[in-house]
Amino acid sequence: MRVVVQRVREATVFVGGEAVGHTEKGFLVLCGFTVTDTEEKVDWMANRIVKSRIFPDENGKLNLSLKDVGGSILCVSNFTLYADCKHGTRPDFSQAAGAEISQPLYELFLRKLSEQVHTESGRFGKHMELSVYSDGPITTIIEK
Repeated sequence: MRVVVQRVREATVFVGGEAVGHTEKGFLVLCGFTVTDTEEKVDWMANRIVKSRIFPDENGKLNLSLKDVGGSILCVSNFTLYADCKHGTRPDFSQAAGAEISQPLYELFLRKLSEQVHTESGRFGKHMELSVYSDGPITTIIEK
């Protein structure tokens, strides 16, 4: 499982021109799955994201978590995180899990995040557009 976590002031995901998910202060989380991913990895990842201390404290040090600042998450599935761009100019997506594996894991991931903080999402398998007001920018990549 691979995620990109971006600290945002605001982010919205659109499907067919309609806003389907939104967050204000919090994280935009792009997540991708591979065939070896498990429910245990999803659980670990959800906990790691919510506990990530990438908000500034009163001294400006990145020391506060999403829960500490009352933030929320906008989570968007993104199989292209498993693109292999080592050869040629067309990415190879063979390491990305198909929908039969990734959709149940994505739905579990959303539930695990929602158990801890307010979480909204895009629509699995749909073409989505994102409007992002990045904060920092602070962006991390987490893989398990």
